[in-house]
Amino acid sequence: MNNHYNESKGLHLNYSLITDIIEKNSKVLDLGCGEGTLLKMLCDKKNCSGVGIEIDQQNAIKSIEKGLSIIQGDLLEWLKNFSDDEYDYVILNQTLQSTEKPDIVIKEMLRTGKKAVVSFPNFGYWRVRFYLFFKGKMPKSNILPFEWFDTPNIHLLTVNDFFEFCQKRNIKILDSIYMKRAKAFKNFFTRTMTNLFTEEAIFVISK
Repeated sequence: MNNHYNESKGLHLNYSLITDIIEKNSKVLDLGCGEGTLLKMLCDKKNCSGVGIEIDQQNAIKSIEKGLSIIQGDLLEWLKNFSDDEYDYVILNQTLQSTEKPDIVIKEMLRTGKKAVVSFPNFGYWRVRFYLFFKGKMPKSNILPFEWFDTPNIHLLTVNDFFEFCQKRNIKILDSIYMKRAKAFKNFFTRTMTNLFTEEAIFVISK
């Protein structure tokens, strides 16, 4: 599945932050790996052994051209074929909001991987709220660049939504990083402030 995130400073920071999270020599599964840029970084910089799943044929081809091991197909269907704890990390980068069944995807990620890394654009970001309030239209930004009729994002969520989701399912949040204007923060003083000022969030979770 294409992660649909513009090549920008924010994207490069996103890749760098996730690469820093992953331990050296880890076995990694990258869901919705796009053109394979992140997976390639992990293999080159962290000596990871990795597999990517990508539904878009052209993106899958570009990933394979990078020398990566890629499965073309629906990530949820393929996740069912992997064993429990088969991977050290399962990554879902900028793709959660475009999955049809995000709750089941996360459940399968936590079954398949010892840890999972999930990132998503925060719909609670203050600029998104102001856009909707003042213009009365679905917001557009660098990480939400689509029109309402052609967007792949079908399950938009906020940082608070994700915390609540994990709490209700007894999912452990091991770490979290928040991004704003291509800069990374650990938090914004309070949960409310974090939800308001985070443009994109990265979570490390486990069972």
